[in-house]
Amino acid sequence: MTACEIWKGILKLATQQHAMVAVDHLNKVYESKERRVEAIGDLSFEVNQGDFTCIVGPSGAGKTTLLKCLAGLLAPTRGSVRVNGHQVTEPPEEMAVVFQEYGRSLFPWKTVRENVELPLRERKIPKAEREKTVSDALKAVALDHVGESYPWQLSGGMQQRVAIARAVAYKPKVMVLDEPFAAVDAQTRADLEDLMLTLWSELGLTLIFVTHDIDEAVYLGQRVLVLSSSPTRILDDVSIDIPVPRSQATTRIDPQFATLRTRVYAGIQKAKKGA
Repeated sequence: MTACEIWKGILKLATQQHAMVAVDHLNKVYESKERRVEAIGDLSFEVNQGDFTCIVGPSGAGKTTLLKCLAGLLAPTRGSVRVNGHQVTEPPEEMAVVFQEYGRSLFPWKTVRENVELPLRERKIPKAEREKTVSDALKAVALDHVGESYPWQLSGGMQQRVAIARAVAYKPKVMVLDEPFAAVDAQTRADLEDLMLTLWSELGLTLIFVTHDIDEAVYLGQRVLVLSSSPTRILDDVSIDIPVPRSQATTRIDPQFATLRTRVYAGIQKAKKGA
């Protein structure tokens, strides 16, 4: 092996270990005249470049508060969030967010192409580049045949694909998804889960995926963070060592899947008891 090849290997390893998102002793307290609520107690974790991390926890565990802090939509009381080495004080340019209520995030009077194109127009991307980027994003989510349709003409699953395409077109380094498949039927949910695995693999995205669904978290993630009840802390950090590529038909009946699912389930039950 030449010195050049060794150096390339070192650089590759360093890139793989780069912390794309770093949460350091994050704390969030909501205060009013009537009461004080500590939503996030003390939260620290890192997500490396190219990782697929899922976050689960019981209702009221502060998942939405955490997401808003990650996305720069809510200022922490103490601690910090860094994305790609930069402290988050406003929505980071490197991050795209996909919400659960996809219908509210799409403009019904604009076509699918126009909805996907919106963030590119705001960034003043030249027209020719915008058109190619939008086409590539729609193709990535298998919607290149409905570009001139309107969101209200599409099924719920297809509307969520439009929201994902818009995030992909933005070309983010990090994509955060807040229970994005909670409002669709089981079959569509399975299709969308496989779509996310494909996009993650092909585009090299760093993904943070918040969900209530334990099976979904274990199926998708390389890692699952289990949150405690509020004030939030991390109860368990579960490495998901199930081989990829994964399949709805075979992965979910793998004994290792059942073992990991049981561990995550036990963590959530512990959280519900106030542990």
